[in-house]
Amino acid sequence: MSQMLSLWVGWRFYRARQSNRFISFISFASTAGIALGVAVLIIVLSAMNGFERELEQRLLGVVPHGELTGVNEPIRDWPQIAKDAQQIAGIVATAPFVRLQGLIQKPGGFQGLTVIGIEPSLESKVSNIAHYMSPQSWQSLQQTGNNIVLGRGLADSLSLQVGDSLSLYTPNLSAKSNETKRIGAAKSHRFVVSGIFEIGGELDLTTAYIPLQYGATILGLADGVSGVRIKVDDVFAAPSLIRNLGYSQQQYMYLSDWTRTQGHLYQDIQLVRAIMYLVLALVIAVACFNIVSTLVMAVRDKQSEIAILLTMGMAKATVMGIFIVQGALNGMLGCLIGGGLGVTIALNLSMIASSIEQLLGIQLLSADIYFIDFLPSQLYWSDVAMVIALALVMSLISTLYPAWKASRIHPAQALAGR
Repeated sequence: MSQMLSLWVGWRFYRARQSNRFISFISFASTAGIALGVAVLIIVLSAMNGFERELEQRLLGVVPHGELTGVNEPIRDWPQIAKDAQQIAGIVATAPFVRLQGLIQKPGGFQGLTVIGIEPSLESKVSNIAHYMSPQSWQSLQQTGNNIVLGRGLADSLSLQVGDSLSLYTPNLSAKSNETKRIGAAKSHRFVVSGIFEIGGELDLTTAYIPLQYGATILGLADGVSGVRIKVDDVFAAPSLIRNLGYSQQQYMYLSDWTRTQGHLYQDIQLVRAIMYLVLALVIAVACFNIVSTLVMAVRDKQSEIAILLTMGMAKATVMGIFIVQGALNGMLGCLIGGGLGVTIALNLSMIASSIEQLLGIQLLSADIYFIDFLPSQLYWSDVAMVIALALVMSLISTLYPAWKASRIHPAQALAGR
């Protein structure tokens, strides 16, 4: 019965205080602050989830989970490495590759390019790069000629189309002089653009693909390869799995996994998530502090009514409940508005960002800097529930002191106007 009485009187006091413009304004500010904090926190968490999803599905779908590369010499018996990998639980597939590092000329200078020689039938088991190019482009890599598949960003910067030619300049290590310690003139390799892939990020500007056999011929590897690419079922277990496989080999090899090449991206995402969560939680806390101010003034405004209720025998706990209800209503309203707004924007964040880019003629995320060139979003309802629960708990905590002060009012002093 006392709980129902607290709810009813609290609701009446909540509606009555709207007549006091100053208290009403502070109440509105607290509700708006909670709503804004909840909405922005949901949006930011959804964006961070989106970046994490794109890192795992897009970037790590193309970048190998791990690599074994030869030390100062190619890997000759790579099929044996594939057999050894099959004996290790957690390793899904392997594929050989050759790697060339070179320069290509473009207007205004040169640009570095990593050229990967692949065998499409095996590469498709460790990478989903085929999903980002046309079937014709993928089939061109099955040939043995000087075909090359460029990223969309690089092709656009060089104004190249399918069928055009380009030259790749690689260091001539065989001409290195032991006396002068200088490398000879660079070698020039002519390629024909046979296709274009588009991932939507930095890889489009820095990576190209050629047939495995042609790449091995350029490097003079005969039947050898530069290394073996590895795919695992759990990306976070990649370091230990790659280490186990590498230690089982007789040949000296460099061991590498995605945490060394792309791990900084994952760490950056987690760091930004933690910082933004802390900052926006403080925004919600400041908004909840306004609830304290609102209730303190409401208590002073309703001293005589509280004194009458206490004189009539109302329990102090019930009086506390009245003002806890008032503060909770502010928190619930802010959470409802902020949650609805945050969920709506989070579900359409990519489309909203794209519309802003088209409207203002700008690019929010540049492929030259970020691993993707669009703003992703992935809403998890668990995040929504956690944010709303955090805001509700903060708003309830902020009501305790004013409610306690209301229960400590002395009826005689309040009614006497002291």
